[in-house]
Formats: sequence, structure tokens, C-alpha cells
Amino acid sequence: MVSVRLGAGVLAAIVALSAGCGGRSKSSAAPASGALQVVAAENFWGSIASQLGGSRVQVTSVIASPATDPHDYEPTAADARTIAGARMVIENGIGYDPWVQKLISANPVSGRIVLTAGDLVGIKPGGNPHRWYSPTDVQLMIDAIVQDYDKLDPKDADYYAQQKTRFETKGLARYKQLIARIKREYHGVQVGASESIFAPLAQALELKLLTPPTFLKAISEGTDPTAADKTTIDHQIADKQIKVWVFNSQNSTPDVKRITDAARKHGIPVTSITETLVPASASFQAWQSHQLQALAAALAQGTGR
Repeated sequence: MVSVRLGAGVLAAIVALSAGCGGRSKSSAAPASGALQVVAAENFWGSIASQLGGSRVQVTSVIASPATDPHDYEPTAADARTIAGARMVIENGIGYDPWVQKLISANPVSGRIVLTAGDLVGIKPGGNPHRWYSPTDVQLMIDAIVQDYDKLDPKDADYYAQQKTRFETKGLARYKQLIARIKREYHGVQVGASESIFAPLAQALELKLLTPPTFLKAISEGTDPTAADKTTIDHQIADKQIKVWVFNSQNSTPDVKRITDAARKHGIPVTSITETLVPASASFQAWQSHQLQALAAALAQGTGR
């Protein structure tokens, strides 16, 4: 689990909020429309929550910059104030964003709903935290977000139902089409990846991920992979056992860079993914669809299909 340090400014904000004298930040202050205030720890969940909430919900995503590493994020005093003013908080859980619970616990609010993706899908700390790369888990989160909106704002339940239908049938249409196409055309194709972020998607696409799970986890958690794992991957690339190499461009360690360069040298198509929205202004589905399209192109090149 990633450790999180709360700076002096954050601690001071928490003390003030707990004493009842802290105000809410501008990003979470209730607008004139009275929109439901929601805070998402990361913008991939925030994008979904915003589209489901439409005009009835104001969503603030704490981690929104592509330059920010969610694993090492240190919350600010402004983050503490933003969460303190939220009627609903969406966190990933599974040890990915433990700072959220620290801020929530420091300033409990009666009636506030906390939706934790890990708890919803049944993945405990130590498991793969990258649930937004699992289409099945994304759907579970969509269902849960709307259910929680209904609890907090029952008078607008019909509106949220309409938003959900629109998002599932139109917003996610291209995303779902690409998933179905890759699964249909490249089922069982052997691929490699730089870290565990790709594992849920590979499983959903029915690709065969050959990279040792211990290597995937080590890179994801910022620890050194074993020499044995690196040797295994080197052989997989040299022997062209994998048809495509997928790497997280937001976490290109020296080991990942060396392996990625080796894949290119051996003529293995390379494609990238990211942990958070790129660009930050993109919607969840535009971001994911762009990556899926690039993956499909790499698979076509690697397999000659």
C-alpha cells in the first residue's frame, strides 16, 4: 500500500474543519442551482460521475493533471476543504488513494455517501487497483453512482435514469464497439505489458498477457522487478512470443524504457496507455476509445490480420 503524508497545511485545514470553522473551497461551494456536490479522487471516475449527473450534479476531481502520479499524491489543504463540502465522495480504494479516507475520517459529515470502487467490486488491498480498466467494473460503478444519486436527490431519479441510459447507449457506444471488436478478432493473442494497469483490460479483451504478474505489480507499485522476471520478458521479446507491447507512458521507468526500446528493435508493435485522462479535458470514453483504437491497430500490425 502506498503511504501518504499529510503536510502541515493539510493538517491545519483538517483541524479547522473538524472544529467547524473551516469553509469550503470554491470548487465545492454549492452553486445557485443547488447542484449536488460530488468529489472524485481521480478524474476517470469523475468524468463518469459528471456525465451521469448532468446539470443536477457538480463534480470536482482531485487528481486531474496527467503529470500527477496518483500513487504518490500528497493531498493539499484545498483538497481537505473540497472533500469536507461534498455530499458524495468517490474513491478508488484498494490502496490506490488512501489519502481520501484520511481526509474523510478527519471531518465526518452526516449523510455523506462514500463510494469505494474496490469495496463495490470485491477487490481488497493488495489486489489490482486499476478497476477503471475493467469494463465490467466500470458498469458496476455506473450503476452504483446512479443509485447513490437517487438516495441523495430522490426527486430527480427519473433524470438520473435518463442520463444513465444516454451514457450507456450513446456515450459508451464506441468504447463498447472497440472492446467487442478486439475480443472477436484477437482472442487469445499473446501480448506483454509494463505494469498491472493493463491486466484488467487484457482479461476483458481475452488477450493472453504473458508478462509475469510479479513484474507487472512491481512496476505499478514502484519497486524493483526481479532479475528473473526481466530475463523472462527479454526472452519473450527476443523470441517474439508477444505480438504487442503495451506500456504506461506516465510511468516509464528505466526498466520499462529498456524493454520498450527492445520491443521496437525486434519489430514488435508498441502502444501506450495512461492511468489518468489524457488530455485532462477528455471524457472517460474518448480517452479509453483512443487507447483501444491504438491497441487494435497494434494488434493488426503484430498479427498481420
